[in-house]
Amino acid sequence: MRGKYNLRQLHSSNFQVQRATNYPKPQLKDPHIVKCTKAISTHMRNGHCDLALRVFDAMPLRNSVSYNAMISGYLRNAKFSLARDLFDKMPQRDLFSWNLMLTGYVRNRRLREARMLFDSMPEKDVVSWNAILSGYVRSGHVDEAREVFDKMPHKNSISWNGLLAAYVQSGRLEEARHLFESKSDWELISWNCLMGGYVKRNMLGDARQLFELMPVRDVISWNTIISGYAQDGHLSQAGRLFQESPVRDAFTWTAMVYAYVQDGMLDEARRIFDEMPQKREMSYNAMIAGYAQYKRMDIARELFEAMPFPNTGSWNIMISGYCQNGNIVQARNLFDMMPERDSVSWAAITAGYAQNGHYEEAMNMLVEMKRDGESLNRSTFCCALSTCAGIAALELGKQVHGLVVKTGYENECLVGNALVGMYCKCGSIDEAYDVFEGIQHKDIVSWNTMLSGYARHGFGRQALMVFESMITAGFKPDEITMVGVLSACSHTGSTDRGTEYFHSMNKDYGITPNSKHYTCMIDLLGRAGRLEEAQNLIRNMPFEPDAATWGALLGASRIHGNMELGEKASEMVFKMEPRNSGMYVLLSNLYAALGRWVDVGKMRLKMREVGVQKIPGYSWVEVHNKIHTFTVGDCFHPEKGRIYAFLEELDLKMKRQGYVSSTKLVLHDVEEEEKKHMLKYHSEKLAVAFGILTLPADRPIRVMKNLRVCEDCHNAIKHISKIVGRLIIVRDSNRFHHFREGICSCGDYW
Repeated sequence: MRGKYNLRQLHSSNFQVQRATNYPKPQLKDPHIVKCTKAISTHMRNGHCDLALRVFDAMPLRNSVSYNAMISGYLRNAKFSLARDLFDKMPQRDLFSWNLMLTGYVRNRRLREARMLFDSMPEKDVVSWNAILSGYVRSGHVDEAREVFDKMPHKNSISWNGLLAAYVQSGRLEEARHLFESKSDWELISWNCLMGGYVKRNMLGDARQLFELMPVRDVISWNTIISGYAQDGHLSQAGRLFQESPVRDAFTWTAMVYAYVQDGMLDEARRIFDEMPQKREMSYNAMIAGYAQYKRMDIARELFEAMPFPNTGSWNIMISGYCQNGNIVQARNLFDMMPERDSVSWAAITAGYAQNGHYEEAMNMLVEMKRDGESLNRSTFCCALSTCAGIAALELGKQVHGLVVKTGYENECLVGNALVGMYCKCGSIDEAYDVFEGIQHKDIVSWNTMLSGYARHGFGRQALMVFESMITAGFKPDEITMVGVLSACSHTGSTDRGTEYFHSMNKDYGITPNSKHYTCMIDLLGRAGRLEEAQNLIRNMPFEPDAATWGALLGASRIHGNMELGEKASEMVFKMEPRNSGMYVLLSNLYAALGRWVDVGKMRLKMREVGVQKIPGYSWVEVHNKIHTFTVGDCFHPEKGRIYAFLEELDLKMKRQGYVSSTKLVLHDVEEEEKKHMLKYHSEKLAVAFGILTLPADRPIRVMKNLRVCEDCHNAIKHISKIVGRLIIVRDSNRFHHFREGICSCGDYW
């Protein structure tokens, strides 16, 4: 508060430079002042602020240079409040003092106060204008930066480069181009900056054109264009430029190694690596990462152990490689052997545990990390949120969210996206949208996460509204966006609209439909009963349909009871994925629904012959920060007596409402009453019942299931939601279902 008060106080006096009448005016080059000021600067450079202050306090006479040395030293040593207090006490300030303090405000991201100070300066020079301009650039306020730039009485190269960088960093490349074309005497750094912007946005044609126009090029110019082609998979162009390059450094060589790695050409990458005249850690790391990416961990380990001086990044790559290849034991062994860890190391092992289903160990690593004194950063927050999302631990996710808010990352894109994803996957779509709205500078991932979240929750109208807002905001949809859009149409039965999007995505957005888009379309047409159109689409696909595409057709065949088509689709799936248990179950459901028990038995026999085991279904619900897991007919839960009694009570009430068990889905040829009994205690019903009994009446019940929710449970939970007057949210392996007042958000399409 003191700083704000001083600013207001100074602002009210118009920042008049007042001389203290009690102090004799020192001579400008008083030898004692010069000597003391040098001592202050030396102490500050060495980080000894207390010694510098002792010298300063002992000075009988001081001038603005002495004060400036102290203020500059405080700012250099991250003691902003001390610098500000001393500035406030200065008896006499010169322009250097004002610029120094202005820069301090800007570097400490106190932009509002920086602007107050700037507006109150008695005089300004180009340094002052550039300082406030850089503040707006750093904070991403491009329009405000342009406003300052236009008002500048005098501009230098720093001013021009600053505004150009602002446009490039914010992706406003058309404005960057116009600015660049408005003058001709740009420095080399500016040419490289604009070319780098083009490369980052994958505008290689514009980047190459600019490269050819450059009056002079340095190694950064060559590296930028080579890495641009390399990262985009244009190996021949990258290789040609690599050969033409008159100067090569470790970055140039490593760019080519990376290019071949990304294209899966590990032998060629290794040839380039072996030819390198001098190898740096990043060169080793690129090659090791390539081996890890393609599951050749034995060679990656050999190269890692051959490194003269592996850095922390090298260890992190190996740990991530083992994690991604499912060898969490080796990953943990390496982690324990590390001579020095950073936040990425902790994030890698935590993510490894989470990705391999060891959620409890993942959370334990976060606790251990805090105990070890490592501060939580963006990466670790993202891992923590991913872990919470994986087990749908909403309350735990909210606690992590609280830590995010305290560290100031909430409105940043990377962590904000992770928060949106966590809330979406934990069934709290409204909170997801609140976080999404708060992200200051959204990227394509932000939009895609929110859009896909709405689609999975069955809120197709909201998903498509997000899509329209995204287009209005100037973002170009990518392949992931269109999968979300088509899924939204599929889940809400908007067949014609989805078909229109599918056929126009190439023309409107330059996106060639891939297998995922075709699968969405098969699902869309199949759910609407337009099975003939779905078959025609498969026949006319420009590539071979994959198992997911045939699986979508099999699912549609089950919904509409088309046995002939279901058998054809399943035959294709089993050829591609003979161990896909989910497809066996889908076909068995189709046989059971038609009473073909002999064929159900054959399916069971075939599964045994192939060695396929049906994945056991289980559901879980979070109550008071604890995960409660249930299996069908669960008899181990401590509250089982209470749960079963409550389910019996609900069963009677549901029958009065007209509920009838969907016994056709029981894959056993047994008596009708026995089928009803088997359906009554499915895991999701047990979890829902426990949630109703234990969670406060004003809170939604969120249940997660590892498989698709069955038709009978879906129907039953609709009735239950109406009886108890509660919102019940169920996440199955495919989507979310929001049950309220007897209606589900999926519209009975799933």
